Amino acid sequence: MASGFSLKDQLFNRGKVRYLAGLFSAAEAGFDAEAFEAQVMAELPALELKQRIALIAQVLADHLPAALPDAAPVLLRALPPPLDPGKTDDDFGDFIFAPLGEYVAARGLEAHRDLSLDMLEEITQRFSMEWAIRPFLNRWPDEVLARMQDWAGHSSYHVRRLVSEGTRPRLPWGEAVGLALGAPLPLLDRLHGDGARFVTRSVANHLNDIAKKDPDLVMDRLQRWQQAGQQQRKELDWMIAHALRGLVKAGHPRAMAMLGYDPDLTLDARISVPETVRIGGALDLSCRLDGAAGAPVLVDYILHFQRPAGKTSAKVFKLKQAKISGGTLELGKKHKLKGDATTFKLVPGPHRVELMVNGKVRAEAAFELLPEG
Repeated sequence: MASGFSLKDQLFNRGKVRYLAGLFSAAEAGFDAEAFEAQVMAELPALELKQRIALIAQVLADHLPAALPDAAPVLLRALPPPLDPGKTDDDFGDFIFAPLGEYVAARGLEAHRDLSLDMLEEITQRFSMEWAIRPFLNRWPDEVLARMQDWAGHSSYHVRRLVSEGTRPRLPWGEAVGLALGAPLPLLDRLHGDGARFVTRSVANHLNDIAKKDPDLVMDRLQRWQQAGQQQRKELDWMIAHALRGLVKAGHPRAMAMLGYDPDLTLDARISVPETVRIGGALDLSCRLDGAAGAPVLVDYILHFQRPAGKTSAKVFKLKQAKISGGTLELGKKHKLKGDATTFKLVPGPHRVELMVNGKVRAEAAFELLPEG
């Protein structure tokens, strides 16, 4: 990422605010675009990203009729055309429309539930309303889930995706929802066969969230979908792998077996590393597996890092998906140990690396991490 890059400034800036103001000015003759822009920009530069969303929603409320039924026609007229219906993925929309969802939730959550849901259905075709729908799920769970049954068959894949993404248990940046883990599964039953990767990725992410708390609930559902035959096999295989990625990283035996990797595979495994490596250099790993010819293996390695105060932390890294061709598989990897990383600071001292095959640790080696120099 380039030095000085600011996501909040890229997504919410004067140009974006002016664009939004222009849309509302074109939709309603009495909307004062200049005043709207000035009011937003007076506070926006000092705020963080989510605070900017809240500010724009608040200022928008100051410039629209007080009652949502009176303001709704203006907002809907201000919306640009829906996102390209010809695409099937990677078309999230423009973040500048995120405040519209926050505005709808603030004005309509209690008194105008159905109108609010109608509006979110339209807005999400310009920018995902996955965060805005969650207050409604908490306040009106049965009614919103019933509406989502209709949305699951909507002609716009953005609305269909909202059904899965909006009900995710662990949505990034999203308000927590009080739904039981299994409550959205009847909706996912309809969505897992979708033809848009934007939708099926959300379904897989949703299941990955559930798997953190109830792995068997997820794997039982995936097996049911395999039997149903409603999705192309290649796409369903991709969804299964994506949905189980957290369990695979944790070495869950049933998840491994679902992906075709025998966790009890008989093999000999060895891993070797140098005795010492410096921060700023690279750890040169080499490993060898001896086992049944043609056996599929999923090979990962786990680095146990030294942390301050004598603690350690472990991170799992991918190495290879392969077959033991001819009864032997040899693999190598140079793992860079950057000294200038901002998210994870390396600490000199004894370190350990483990070789994990099909979810089980089969070998390990130790090395000393030396200071940079």
